[in-house]
Amino acid sequence: MAETGDLYDLVCVGFGPASMAIATAIYDMFEHSAVPFERRPKVAFLERQPTFGWHVGMQLPGAKMQITFVKDFATQRNPRSRFTFLNYLWSKDRLTQFTNLSTFRPARLEYQDYMSWIADSFKGLVHYGREVTEIAASQESSEPRPVRSFCLSTRDVQTGQLRNYRSRHIVISAGGRPNIPKSLMQQWAAQSYTIHSSQCMTALPNLLPFPDREYRIAVVGGGQSGAEIFNHLQTAYPNAQTSLIIKGSALRPCDDSPFVNEIFDPWQPSIFYNRKAPIREASILLDRATNYGVVRLELINAIYEKLYTQALAAGPGAQPQNRILRYRTVTGLTDHDRGVTMRCTNATALYEQSDEPVEEVLEFDAVILATGYVRDLHESMLKPLRHLLGSAHGDGVGKAEWMVDERYRVLFPDGNVDGGEAGIWLQGCNEKTHGLSDSILSTLATRGGQVVESIFGRL
Repeated sequence: MAETGDLYDLVCVGFGPASMAIATAIYDMFEHSAVPFERRPKVAFLERQPTFGWHVGMQLPGAKMQITFVKDFATQRNPRSRFTFLNYLWSKDRLTQFTNLSTFRPARLEYQDYMSWIADSFKGLVHYGREVTEIAASQESSEPRPVRSFCLSTRDVQTGQLRNYRSRHIVISAGGRPNIPKSLMQQWAAQSYTIHSSQCMTALPNLLPFPDREYRIAVVGGGQSGAEIFNHLQTAYPNAQTSLIIKGSALRPCDDSPFVNEIFDPWQPSIFYNRKAPIREASILLDRATNYGVVRLELINAIYEKLYTQALAAGPGAQPQNRILRYRTVTGLTDHDRGVTMRCTNATALYEQSDEPVEEVLEFDAVILATGYVRDLHESMLKPLRHLLGSAHGDGVGKAEWMVDERYRVLFPDGNVDGGEAGIWLQGCNEKTHGLSDSILSTLATRGGQVVESIFGRL
């Protein structure tokens, strides 16, 4: 397809939290600037969803944010910005009422509304319903290198209509895709009764339409999402038998104590980046209990109390209605007209009786995989540019990795991309180089400002 349309200064792929932080940083940069309007950057955001939405499938009733509202999209970069959470509350005439809650952690539903409020300010720049399929070098001259702009191939998700965009600078912040264990990938793709946690509030009501039925529901995963869904199901389907299937012996609390939380301070990604690779790896392993496979303590306490009350009401020896199945590894799922057959390796005997694990078969009406996300969507988009990496970051073109500098810019070998005119930045997929905060909200305000400064400089 031929290249069409104007040349943009910046196109962001995706309009989720990372791109939103960039949008607010650009706005703040030029709000009081003397730069004439016609000389300001031409910017667009390409979002696959038809309208703005943030974790729509995980908007569980009563769920709260895991970070303080001070870590919003602007405060730590510019507390005077119009896009702070406090200014949102003020504009909605809820500042005083929110203060009366005496909390730093708003409801997830309110934070979604805050983000929608910001999104409304940029609706003229966001092209919704546009899926970016690939990014290539623009064919703007007979000389293939250095590349001075890029061509983004897109598809309208409803009509299939194709359109190309040209831009000097590109930020890829496309989020993640469901992380499905390899042993389940082929089966999951064809399942009608198995969903990912990201679909919980959108797909589950269609799978299980009758809240009072005695459904059998399994949730796989011992992290925050799995625990939240397990807790929610006991209210949404009060007569259902719910099972939380985890690999370990118990739900583990996340470590959000003040000293440990310093790893999410705005300057920590730069400190992390400048460590040697083995030290980075060791640091991630040491701090995993802040983010992976862990649950907030108040939720653990709430679930434990529910299960205790259930056991009290049922009496000794009764089969529990809701249960946590420990030491299980799911090895297979088979769909049928009545639900899902799950095969597990049950290692309970290994841990409790020094005996061998056994294979177990369980039947459910629906299975929810709370197995996290993989953040590699940039790999397929950038495939047409992989030859520009050469062997700079690997053993050959096929094994080269997309490495970034401290300010998240892709490192191309000298001469392949004109660094003064063009570049690509990656967001949310740089945990190896920038630490555990890379894929969460904690440092977005500061990071958005750094990326904008890296692209447009200081005014």
